[in-house]
Amino acid sequence: MLPHAGAKLLIGPSSQNIAFITGAATNSPGVPARLRYKLEGRDTAWCDRPGSEMYLEVRFFDEKKKLLDLCRFTAKGESVLWTGSLKDSALTHRRETLKVPPGASSWNLVISSAGPPDTVGVYVVDNLIVSRLSSTNRPTEILLQTFFEGLSEEDIANGRLSDWVPGGIRPNMAKIVEIGQNPTKKALAVIDDDPHGHAEWRTQSDMKGITPEDILMVEWNEMFSMGHGIVGITGQEIAAPYQDLPPGSYRFCVEEVNVFGVPTGVETSLAVKVRLPLWETPWFWVAMTAILISASAVVSRSVASRRMRREVLRLEQQRVLEQERLRIAQNIHDDLGARVTQISMLSAMAPDRSIFPQNARADFHQISQMSRDLVSALYETVWAVNPENDNLYAMGNYLRQMTSQLCESAQLRCRFDIPILPREVQVSSQTRHNVAMAVKEAVHNIMKHAHASELTIRVDFTELLLTVSIQDDGCGFQASGLECGNGLANMKRRMEDLGGSCVVESQPGGGTTVHLRLRIKAVQPDHSQKLSLTASNGEPSRQAHKA
Repeated sequence: MLPHAGAKLLIGPSSQNIAFITGAATNSPGVPARLRYKLEGRDTAWCDRPGSEMYLEVRFFDEKKKLLDLCRFTAKGESVLWTGSLKDSALTHRRETLKVPPGASSWNLVISSAGPPDTVGVYVVDNLIVSRLSSTNRPTEILLQTFFEGLSEEDIANGRLSDWVPGGIRPNMAKIVEIGQNPTKKALAVIDDDPHGHAEWRTQSDMKGITPEDILMVEWNEMFSMGHGIVGITGQEIAAPYQDLPPGSYRFCVEEVNVFGVPTGVETSLAVKVRLPLWETPWFWVAMTAILISASAVVSRSVASRRMRREVLRLEQQRVLEQERLRIAQNIHDDLGARVTQISMLSAMAPDRSIFPQNARADFHQISQMSRDLVSALYETVWAVNPENDNLYAMGNYLRQMTSQLCESAQLRCRFDIPILPREVQVSSQTRHNVAMAVKEAVHNIMKHAHASELTIRVDFTELLLTVSIQDDGCGFQASGLECGNGLANMKRRMEDLGGSCVVESQPGGGTTVHLRLRIKAVQPDHSQKLSLTASNGEPSRQAHKA
């Protein structure tokens, strides 16, 4: 991209490869400029365009002066001790080894700026020595050593050295320079200020003294500073590439420096901001939170609506079922009950007529008794089917009435410890029927086997746990190891079908107690009133009845 200096650039988070393109803004034709750049927030130092380099090169030739091979040792950027001045910068030492290729008979050295064509800068080489290493204990043989003793100032100024000659497109950029202070000394240098040309120092191409497979050691001292050079009106530009910039704020800075890397005071910058990905922005999470809350609310409302519809449907079905149960109960009571009652009455009056023989009177008496039993059974059926009795209050009253009738017929005293049970607690007809039949079976067992004179029925309802206890003062029995008869088995089966339990406690001569326990599910009435089981003083309200 080609941003404008001083502007602010916004970059999307999906941009993986970013390149800042810049060029010289001078209006002076032919004036070279060296540019360097830095992306504050990413780079810790100034950068030059990658690829700008100069080099020292060793070339090998065969007997026909044909180039066989070369070894190039490059220099890039700036040396670590470079300060921007030949007098103040310090040299760094460098040593390289190489092998003479097969077929080589001569060699030479080149110090050149002929890397990328637009490289500009300075490259200084001092105390260059080429040696041939010995495979035995013989001393190392020096093949070339650069020195300036014995040469006049005019020879040095004109570049006339015994082993080195300048070359390249611009030979005048190959110079002998003074470096250091107190004392100063001279060194080979290439000061390249032309983006379109290069210069070099090279030795003669017929330097001898080598044989194939020789190991040569090249060592020298160097200092350098180089970079990308452009000319004002040529339209040349440099690109600064960056990859995978993380989100954040940056500043891309460009400054102009001279050939030695010293800033000229011309610089510019561009503010850059890489946006956060959509999923990392605060407003995105706010929006997502709002969407999730809205979706949760919609889902919750939909679930609640479905539950409500199912509950309304269930209640409607239950209402229809209760109406049908009520109709059946009314029909049994009004029709079948009335007919059976009429039969009982007619059969009871028949024995008083003298026209019937004694045998017939006995039969009529038996029919009358069976009719009364049938009326009682019909009453139990009507009570179990009628939905108006689907509550604990009605069940408590029924247990009291049923036990009173059974004890009265058997001339057995009975005591009741039954509190006023709440009407609000709903129980199903199946629960009422099974509990009533279990109590009836327990009373029958007392009447048949206990030889008791009194029984007591206690009912307790605490924390939705219903307990019905039937106790007698009869002969009792050994409860452990006793096989259960049909009566006890029926009671246990009825209570287990409801999810409850039946426990029998007895000992010889100490009477018998049957405990029926059942957990009642909390079902609130339609008017949503809360169930209250305490009297005004905070204790459970109980009312004892005695017959």
